[in-house]
Amino acid sequence: MRITGDQALVKKLNKSIVLDTIRRKGPLSRTDVSEKTGLNKATVSNLTLELIEQNLVEETGLGESSGGRKPLMLLFNGSAGCVIGVELSVTRVKAILTDLKGTILQEHVLPLGQLDEDAVFEVIGKVIQPLIDAAPQTTHGIVGIGIGVPGMVDESGLILYAPNLNWEGVDLKSRIEEKYNVPVVIDNEANAGAAGEREYGAGRHVRHLVYVSAGMGIGSGMIIDGQLYKGAWGYAGETGHMSIESDGRLCSCGNQGCWELYASERAYSYTSLPALTTAERVEQAKVGDASTLEMYEEIGRRLGIGVTNLVNGFNPQKIVVGGPLTEAKAWIEPKMLATIAKRALPYHRRELSISFSELGSRSAVLGAAHLAVAQFLGRVRVSV
Repeated sequence: MRITGDQALVKKLNKSIVLDTIRRKGPLSRTDVSEKTGLNKATVSNLTLELIEQNLVEETGLGESSGGRKPLMLLFNGSAGCVIGVELSVTRVKAILTDLKGTILQEHVLPLGQLDEDAVFEVIGKVIQPLIDAAPQTTHGIVGIGIGVPGMVDESGLILYAPNLNWEGVDLKSRIEEKYNVPVVIDNEANAGAAGEREYGAGRHVRHLVYVSAGMGIGSGMIIDGQLYKGAWGYAGETGHMSIESDGRLCSCGNQGCWELYASERAYSYTSLPALTTAERVEQAKVGDASTLEMYEEIGRRLGIGVTNLVNGFNPQKIVVGGPLTEAKAWIEPKMLATIAKRALPYHRRELSISFSELGSRSAVLGAAHLAVAQFLGRVRVSV
């Protein structure tokens, strides 16, 4: 019998729904899956059989009976494969090896010296290869590589513009796919951070979330109605370049008064303090250095101004602040929260929750790994 493309597509979508339901809410019986998805029991039974054969779902034992035989329970098998997540920043490359549930199996970090494309590609290879070598034997092997980058990325994965790397039109995706022969997904690091917090961190179960990544620059990842919002062409989230001073400091993007010049690590260069890393400045803050404390209070105030704009503009349930600057949370947070309380519209902040990342410095790298998992699970083969 000839199967039409439409029938195959419907089956693939149904299979994806069943798998995602088991992954997020398992252990579940087949009846539970049918009730939660709206698919009939025969369809669920056939699709779960395929997923069991592919070792993506496993039967874990008997559940509670509702009157008849006790049902076999279904659970997502996170050990069926592995992914690699990579976070590319201006100063380093961090990579992790995880299973399909996001459990970190290995981690590797190397500093970046030169920022040209070839030099960065070489360092990425040096952090990825040890993880590939360390990967356990699994049914599906390494199923993908996810990469978060500090710049604008289009829907095809092309890095359009990364001002802090001085990159424009860089096709890192194709180079890595060609070298390692696995699918690669690339996104803005703030989008990756939002995905990480939504899946594993402070944004779990939140349908309207803004994740603010504050490091050498500022970017935002936005989850709207449970979906990552990328805008018409994939460029949404460049909030570090919204103006908070109409005639302010000149930014590398060509604009003036950009938020990240006042509320990220880039603000350090506009003080009279010595050139130090955030970790070194945090040590000075711990011993009560007055100039450092004053600087972090001002960064917190400026961070609060920008977050207020996001609150008033998007009306999220939750704001999560992540990135390297969160090492200074103790000195930034009070002034940031006070500024938001003073400036945000009262109805917008009435049920608003604001927190710093639960994943620390791993939001983006875990989110990048999750994007690779999602890409793999979304293309799970269908038998027809």
